[in-house]
Amino acid sequence: VFAVNGFLRVATGLDIGLSTKCVAIPKEMGMCHQIGYSEMRLPNLMGHTSMAEVILKSTTWHHLVHTDCHPHVRTFLCSMFAPICLDTFIHPCRSMCAAVRDSCAPVLLCHGHPWPASLDCDRFPGDEDVCLAPLTKDYKYLHKVQPKPTCQTCPAVEEFITHKRVLEVFCDSNFAVKVKLSKKRTAFEDQDYNIECQVEFITQGSLLPYETQSMIQQWLLINEKCIERMTPTHRPTVYLLVGNIEEGIILVKQVYRWQRKDSQLTLATQKWRYHKCL
Repeated sequence: VFAVNGFLRVATGLDIGLSTKCVAIPKEMGMCHQIGYSEMRLPNLMGHTSMAEVILKSTTWHHLVHTDCHPHVRTFLCSMFAPICLDTFIHPCRSMCAAVRDSCAPVLLCHGHPWPASLDCDRFPGDEDVCLAPLTKDYKYLHKVQPKPTCQTCPAVEEFITHKRVLEVFCDSNFAVKVKLSKKRTAFEDQDYNIECQVEFITQGSLLPYETQSMIQQWLLINEKCIERMTPTHRPTVYLLVGNIEEGIILVKQVYRWQRKDSQLTLATQKWRYHKCL
């Protein structure tokens, strides 16, 4: 849900005479489909002049979009890579850029990349000018604030455990989620993953199973180095992720490899229903 502030006028710094054209958003740019329009201007606001360049450069951002680091990350990036085909270029507002940067820069940093100079928020217009602005007030009322996954040190994977020890860990935890991971083979060289989640338990509170599944998927995408370590091959591998929610932050404390031959985790999850913590 977005608003264009003020009246349409020519965006500064770009000649939008006959030098630009309207083209269909290509199928390779999945992150910019179903955003309310199907055609984009070329060259775009990143200065990319060919569709091959747009596709190549935009795919490096797909992973960040999947982390859901900010509600408006997709719209912000698509306004730059695939600007809407109007009579004029509409930049994102400085406030939208800053909001997305503040939420998503820590995720980029977790992957070893700083926030890029090409998306320096000072280059964008203020909210009083013509620009794309998020309707943040409405958003806050419509969506409850969820605990956030964060960049953290990847816990060592534990493989040799007893069900009694696992039950002790459960007693000190808010959630346990069974995760099936595998690498996807992609057309580009970037890493992509299949992530299936099944909630084994969550403590009583405001969290629902599907919310917990979504947050664990985000945690894995944010902590990409962890997911890399857990998927050494393309064969699916199953893990149990156990952790806590502290001050609105999701922290994974234990990672157990769930192997068929090892019945201790199965036994622990079965006994947990009747287990009384000390």
